[in-house]
Amino acid sequence: MPKAALATIVNYCDQVLRTSEIGDYDGAVNGLQVENSGTVTRIAATVDASLATVKLAIAAKADLLIVHHGLFWNPAQPWTGKKYELVQLLIENKLAVYSSHLPLDAHPKFGNNAQLCAALGLRKLKPFFASHGQTIGFKSQTRISRNELAARLERATGAKPTILPGGKEICDCIGVVTGGAGGDLKVAASEGVDTFITGEGPHWTYALAEELDLNVFYGGHYATETFGVKALAAELSKTFKLPWEFLDHPTGL
Repeated sequence: MPKAALATIVNYCDQVLRTSEIGDYDGAVNGLQVENSGTVTRIAATVDASLATVKLAIAAKADLLIVHHGLFWNPAQPWTGKKYELVQLLIENKLAVYSSHLPLDAHPKFGNNAQLCAALGLRKLKPFFASHGQTIGFKSQTRISRNELAARLERATGAKPTILPGGKEICDCIGVVTGGAGGDLKVAASEGVDTFITGEGPHWTYALAEELDLNVFYGGHYATETFGVKALAAELSKTFKLPWEFLDHPTGL
C-alpha cells in the first residue's frame, strides 16, 4: 500500500499555497488543523469540515481530509455533545485535517477562482478583488451574453445560478470571487467589472446591483467552492502516488 509522511504532505501544501504569506480571517487557521499518527495512505477532499464530512471520510478509509472551510471559525467552546463526537472520531480513526481558505481561493492554478474561471472559458486573467492584504479573485475581458454566461456557470457547478440583471445583457468584463463575496458588490464594481460572479449574497444586493449597473451571478457558496479542494487533492495524489476522492456534501447554499 502506498503511503507518505503527513509532515511531508503538509510542508508541500504550505509551500505551494504560500500558507504563511496569505492573510485571512482569524478563524480560518490555515494549514494542518488535526494531526494523525504521522502517515497518509488515502486522501479525501470536501468543502466543509463537519461531523457529517468526517464520517464520510472515515467511511472512505481516508487518513487525511483536505477542506476549504475548517474547524475553528468560532471561539473555543466546550467539547461536549456533537463536538466531543467529532473529536473522538478524528482521534480514534487517525484522521488528519488540512484546511486552506483564502490561500486556496487565491492560488493561480489550484485555487477556486482560477479553476472556476477555467471552467467558464475565461482567459487572460488579471488579479482582482482585494481581501486581507492581497487579491484573491480574477477578472477577464470577455464579450459574452448574460444568458450564455449563466449557462456556462450552471454547467460548471451543476447548480442553477441566481442572476441579478443590473447591468448590460452583453458582459464585457467579468470578475470571479467564489464563496460569500456578495456583500462586496461596491468593491467589485470599483475594480472595473460589469459582471460579478460569486457564491451568495444578501437580499439588499439586488437593488445595489441595479444602482451599480452590475450583473451579479450567485452560483452558490458550496457549488462555487468544490473546485479548489478537488484540484489540490488531485495534485497531492499525483505527487505522492496516493488515492483520493471527493466527498460531496452539498449545502444548497
